[in-house]
Order: sequence, then C-alpha cells, then structure tokens
Amino acid sequence: MTIQQLEYIIAVDHYRHFTKAAEHCFVTQPTLSAMIQKLEEELDVKIFDRNRQPIAPTQVGALIIQQARDILVQVDNVKNIIEEEKQEIGGKFHIGVLPTIAPYLLPRFFQDMVEKYPKLDLTVSEMKTPDIKRALLTGEIDAGILAELNDMDMYNHTHLFYEGFYAYVAREDALFDKQVIKSTDLSGELLWLLDEGHCFRDQMVRFCSIKAKQNSKLTYQLGSMETFMRMVESGKGMTFVPELAVDQMSDAQKELVRPFAIPTPARHIVMLTDKTFIRQSLINAVQADIQASIPKSMLKLKPTQVAI
Repeated sequence: MTIQQLEYIIAVDHYRHFTKAAEHCFVTQPTLSAMIQKLEEELDVKIFDRNRQPIAPTQVGALIIQQARDILVQVDNVKNIIEEEKQEIGGKFHIGVLPTIAPYLLPRFFQDMVEKYPKLDLTVSEMKTPDIKRALLTGEIDAGILAELNDMDMYNHTHLFYEGFYAYVAREDALFDKQVIKSTDLSGELLWLLDEGHCFRDQMVRFCSIKAKQNSKLTYQLGSMETFMRMVESGKGMTFVPELAVDQMSDAQKELVRPFAIPTPARHIVMLTDKTFIRQSLINAVQADIQASIPKSMLKLKPTQVAI
C-alpha cells in the first residue's frame, strides 16, 4: 500500500470517473486503474463497484476511502510541521471561497500573493458555506473564506474584515428616488435573490424580514449576483450587493446603489481552518495580504453597522 494509491482512490471517489480522476492526478487512466486494482488485490476487497454508473465505492470501500483521507491528512501534517518550523510560505494551500466573495476579493490579492511567494502552490475553489465546512473536515481544502455564522465553533476562525450590504435599485423602480432604504420599504418589490443555501441570501432575508418568496409573486431566485445586477441595470427591480462589489462599479452603476438605514447590515468575513491545521505562519501571511488589499475602514465593524 502506498500514499499514491490512497491519493488515487480518493480522486476516483471525488470524480466518480476513472478518466477524470487520472487527469486530476496527472497520470494515464490505465496507470491509475492498475494501481487501484493492485491495492484491491493486496487488501482482497473491491473498493469500487465498477458496474454502477457513475462509479461508486462499495460499503467496505467507503470505509477504506475515509481512512485514506485521514492518513493523507496526517501525512500532510508532517510536511506542515517542517514548513512551519522553517517559517517558509510554500507548499500546497487550497482555499474554498464563497461565490459572493470570490469575484470581488480574489483580484485584489491573489496574483500579488502568488508572485510574492513563488514556492506557494495556491489553489482557489468557489464553494457554498456547507461545502466549505464539509471540505475542511475531509481535508479536501485547507481553509475557507466565508461569512461567519453561529454554527462554526468546531473550526479555528481568523478575522479578515467586515463587509457592508447595499441595495442595487433600477431607475424605473419606486425605491430609486429614496436616498436610504429601510427594510420596511421592501414589501412587494421585485427582488432578485440568490438560491437557497447561499448565506448571503439568508442574511439579507433575515435582516429585511422577507418571510418567504410566496409573499410576493415578483420575487425570483437565480444563481448569480452578476446576473441580478444586469437585470437591475436593464430597468427591473432591485437586488443586494456586497461592499467590495460596489468598489468595482463604474460611476453609472454606482448611481443605482442605495445604502440601508442605520444600523446598516454587514457580514463578518473570516478564514476558517480545521483545528488540526498547523501552519499558522501561512494563515498569518494570507490574512495580512488580504487585509492590505481592502480599504482600512473595512477592518473593523463601524459604529453605524450591525453584523448579521
């Protein structure tokens, strides 16, 4: 049994496809299949049911795969101990980032950090909050950048910044003439909301007391904040946008932005890591680079804001 074989079965479990798993592992499909078959022969069990489509692990295979994940986490920890002892910023580091954060935060720090630390193999995946939490526990990612919620006590939290929410209102909408939006102003409006499962949506629904989409026949759910912004710009309804998105807007787009009445809503953006994660010097470096890339006013919760 080798570390390489364990990596292969985890890849197949993730992709449920031998060819895709082989591409991920940078080997040919026959090589990957042969190595997995050799492991199965050594253990005298079938790890995968190849008759199912997509391929799935057998009952005992699922237990072996979970043990393989635990083993690889421990192997990585040995490497992490060495990296931490050397105080070097290098090695592999995989971050999961919320889709409502990634397009506005990553351009600010990602490329500079890659150039600053050439030994660091930095990878980013867009993931919803439940997927980030699961991937941290399974070791699929090393850290997650997301909005802090109440059910995250099992992880280590690193503060990054506070980000305000704004309304984005079409010129033809009745709310466009208001300079400040109150939550009570939103009843019956044409609202563009993210799908359920996005914490950004859940936070704004709670803050604005939007009880359910059936309260208004003109409330829609799609998947992309950028799509909602285009709908508003075409003259239809309103949506919610985060502060970093506003900072990237053109002057014409900023004319559609309206603040909320005080206290204004904000989310606490944090970096989560599993409690077993060792490389604090790497976490500190990412934190420093992110905080240097955003306005200093966002590093603390303002007296006029409330974290939701």
